[in-house]
Amino acid sequence: MHLIAITQGDTAGIGPEIVAKAFRDAPDDLLDCFVVGDVATLRRAAQAIARPGVPGVPVAQINTPSEARDVPRRCIPVLPLPGIAGPQPWGQISAAAGRAAAGSVVWAARAALRGEVGALVTAPLHKEALSAAGVDFPGHTELLQAEAAAHQGVPLADMPVRMMLASDELRTVLVSIHVSLRDALAAVTLDNVLQTLHITHAALLRSLGRVPRIAVAGLNPHAGEGGLFGREEIEVISPAITAARLLGLDVQGPFAPDTVFMRARSTPGRPGEFDVVIAMYHDQGLIPVKYLGVDKGVNVTLGLPLVRTSPDHGTAFDIAGQGVADASSLIEAVRMARALAG
Repeated sequence: MHLIAITQGDTAGIGPEIVAKAFRDAPDDLLDCFVVGDVATLRRAAQAIARPGVPGVPVAQINTPSEARDVPRRCIPVLPLPGIAGPQPWGQISAAAGRAAAGSVVWAARAALRGEVGALVTAPLHKEALSAAGVDFPGHTELLQAEAAAHQGVPLADMPVRMMLASDELRTVLVSIHVSLRDALAAVTLDNVLQTLHITHAALLRSLGRVPRIAVAGLNPHAGEGGLFGREEIEVISPAITAARLLGLDVQGPFAPDTVFMRARSTPGRPGEFDVVIAMYHDQGLIPVKYLGVDKGVNVTLGLPLVRTSPDHGTAFDIAGQGVADASSLIEAVRMARALAG
C-alpha cells in the first residue's frame, strides 16, 4: 500500500481532532497513513476527543514517512516539521496557525511530487489565517498548483487544475474556484470551459476505466432560455461542448442548472444519467453535493501530477476543541486517495 500523508490543517480548527478520530475509529482505513505537522497539536486533539469508556489515542513521533508502517493501529504517527508553531487557541484566526498549516501542505506536496508518498489528504485550513500569515494563495488548490508548477519547471498557466467535489451520489467539477462571483462570471470563457472538460475527462477516464458521461450546467437561469436570460450558453458554453465532442468526449448540455444535478444524482434505486456535472462557478457546483451530505463529500484536485483529496468542509471554529466534529468526510477522503493512488 502507498504511504499517505495527512496534513494537520489549521490548529485552531477541527482538523487535528478529526484526524485523531479517524485514526481511532477507522484504523483499517488509516493503515500506512501519517500526519505532517506538530506533535503537541495532535496530542491536544487526542485529548479533545477523549471520552469515558472510549480508548485513548496515543501519538507517536516518527522521523521518516516509512516509520509509519511500524506504528500500532489506533496510534497517530506524526512527522514533526521544524520551526512551525504548536497548538493555537481554539476558534481564533491566527497567523501562526495559518503558517503552520501552509507549511505542512508544502512539505506533503513536495514529498508527493518526489514520489516519497503516494497521496496527500489535507485537513481543513482557514483562508483568513493563511492571508494573515502572508501566504499568497487563497486555498489548498492554488497552493498545490504553484508547488506542482515549480516542481515541473513550468509557468503556472501550464499547470491548470480544477476542483471536483465527489460523493457516492454526485460529482461536480468547477470552471472557476476561489474567486468573487463577478470574477467567476468573467472566467466563463470558451478556453476555460473547454479546458475544464479536458481535465475532467482525463481524470475520470483513469478512475472509472471508461469514457465518462459529462453534463454541463448553464450559467444563466434555464440555461439562458435561448438568449432571453443571457448569451453565454450560445456564445461560449455550447461552442466549447461542440469542440469537445469533435475530440471524442462524451459531453452534453448546456442544461438548466436547477435540474441537471438531480439528473446526474445516483441513488440505490436509480443510477444517474451522467458521471459528473461541470458547474460554471463555486457555489453552483458545491451546494448540491454538500446538501446531499457533507459527511460523504470529498474534495479532489484534478490536473495535478499527484493525488490530493480533502474533506468537503471547513475548519468549523465554532465547535473546535469540543471533540464533537464528524470525521466521516476525512475518512472518505483517505479512502478515495488510496483508490486514486492505485
